[in-house]
Amino acid sequence: MFCQIYVDNIIFGSTNQEFYKEFKKMMTKEFEMSMIEDLSYFLRVRIKQLKHGTFVSQKKYLKDMLRKFNIEDAKVIKTHVATNRHLDLDGGVPVDKKLYRSMIGSLLYLTASRLDIIFSVCMCARFQASPKEWHLTTVKRTLRYMKHTPNFRL
Repeated sequence: MFCQIYVDNIIFGSTNQEFYKEFKKMMTKEFEMSMIEDLSYFLRVRIKQLKHGTFVSQKKYLKDMLRKFNIEDAKVIKTHVATNRHLDLDGGVPVDKKLYRSMIGSLLYLTASRLDIIFSVCMCARFQASPKEWHLTTVKRTLRYMKHTPNFRL
C-alpha cells in the first residue's frame, strides 16, 4: 500500500487489488473525492505505473531545486552525512536565514518520498533560528547527495 496525503490531496495505490478496492470504498464513504485512475503527476511527484511496479520520481523538482540554489554543477557525492563532524550550535559564521530556511523547506518536501534523507534534513532543521556555515554545508551536502539518487521504485 502506498498512501501520500498533502493538505486536501491524497494519492494511494496497492499491489493487492482487493485491498485497494476496500480502501477506496472506505475513503469515498468518509470523504467527498474525485478519483483519477491512471495518475502520472501529483504534487511535483512523477508517477510511472508499469507491470512490475510503480516508479515515483521527483527528479524535475530536484533539478529545479538544485538550479535555484546554484548546486546543479556541484560534484555528486554518495553519502549525505559527513562522518568527520557532528552538528551543534557552534557551526561557525552565521549565514543567511532566509536562504537556509528555503533550502530546508525544499528538502522537507522531499522527505515524504525520500526516507534516506529524513535524519540529516531533520537534524539541519533544528538550526533554522540561527544557522551557521557548517549547517549550510551539511544542507548543501544533502542536496549534492540527492543528485546521485533522484528516483526510486515502490
